[in-house]
Amino acid sequence: MGGVMGISHSDRKESVTPTAHNPLSLDVSTVSQQSGAVETIDTEGPSPVRIGPEMIAFGVGTPLGVHATVTNVGEGLVVDAEISGSGEAECVRCLKPLTPHLSFHINGVWALTEGFITSEDSDDDDDDDPTPMVKDNRLDLTQAVIDEAGVSLPFSPTCEEFGEECDSQTPEPDGVSGETETVDPRWAGLQDKLKDLRDV
Repeated sequence: MGGVMGISHSDRKESVTPTAHNPLSLDVSTVSQQSGAVETIDTEGPSPVRIGPEMIAFGVGTPLGVHATVTNVGEGLVVDAEISGSGEAECVRCLKPLTPHLSFHINGVWALTEGFITSEDSDDDDDDDPTPMVKDNRLDLTQAVIDEAGVSLPFSPTCEEFGEECDSQTPEPDGVSGETETVDPRWAGLQDKLKDLRDV
């Protein structure tokens, strides 16, 4: 088993390349060199994109924490990762802003060579997504996290789902809850006649 490596905040600040500030883009230059090697990567930084459906997501720039174990299996890397951070949400019932803690588990394979993609995907259906590639010694988790958020997050989040109570002053669809509807006095007589007709 290979050594354990932590990517510190100071290490990331030394580079001015965009990927250095993306916590979902992992430097796998060391673990890629030897089959059977295992590397643990812990990093954090701002989310490079918005991740999640319309009503609940990681916003752009949201601080994310990433804990990943990367295993070299020859022509590919197996990744087991946990991505977490504070989400931005809105209850669909009372429109109350929510900041739930969100966490996504990613388990997948990234190819180191084109040959790995060909051998692994040759028997798959045409509709299946191709195995993602490691590029320039960086393994990008962004699309995998976006896909996981799309299937695991609720499209209509509510306060109850995150252990909170809805605002008691929730507006009703046609007005404010508890408000009594008033009748224009000019139509009061017509309303009485219609009532009489219904009673006949």
